[in-house]
Amino acid sequence: MPILHTYTFGPESGPVVLALHGITGHGRRWSDWATTHLPTARVLAPDLLGHGRSPYTPPWTIEAHVEALVETLDEHAPDARVTVVGHSFGATLALHLARALPDRVHALALLDPALGLDAGTMRTVAEQTVASPDYTDVAEARSEKVHGAWGEVPAHVLDTEIDEHLVTLPNGRVNWRISTPAVITVWGELARPFVLPPDVVPTVLVQAMKVQPPYVTAGFRAALRAHLGDSLTEVELDCDHMVPQARPEEVAALVRGLLP
Repeated sequence: MPILHTYTFGPESGPVVLALHGITGHGRRWSDWATTHLPTARVLAPDLLGHGRSPYTPPWTIEAHVEALVETLDEHAPDARVTVVGHSFGATLALHLARALPDRVHALALLDPALGLDAGTMRTVAEQTVASPDYTDVAEARSEKVHGAWGEVPAHVLDTEIDEHLVTLPNGRVNWRISTPAVITVWGELARPFVLPPDVVPTVLVQAMKVQPPYVTAGFRAALRAHLGDSLTEVELDCDHMVPQARPEEVAALVRGLLP
């Protein structure tokens, strides 16, 4: 039985899309995108390890995440070739999953992937998470998103995010429904060298151009271009990091173009 808590959207007969959220996210975050913009696909959206309603027990390495995702596909889509859509850390996992299951991953949509990042920067981010892991109240949590990467996301989508994913802690403060140790571990995983997908897997790379310094490094783009050739489509969007929430229809159109 798979260990990841997984949301499913769309008809059982539709082409299968595995949607992977980023750090501090959750699977239900894909609900509006799946039901409104990609209604004919069967979208599987798991909570990653240490996130949402999935287990918080370690390990939280990339390998552990991929193993859990394989179990999820074995349960929900054992015979399907899937299109994997990954945002941020989810895109990193999509790449590793494609390497682990080259015969089952049909295509990849990498949405502002975070991978191969500077180790010193990741150490700083991890230390900041340790020092300030939560929020005083709902207003502070909302403000952090509105004045950060969520500034372009529609208000109703942010409201749903807060209602679903923000919880009150035993100390009276609030935080996202996550394991802070798991999140800190994942910051470290982002400093690992990037990997490339099998060269036969059609891949769309979306870079959010308002992210500065960028998560998508020039080195990764160049390596992906040289490795995939005509199997790669590169897209630059004038938005911040929350690409699937800020530009849902553009993302859905790109994914529709990848479906078998």
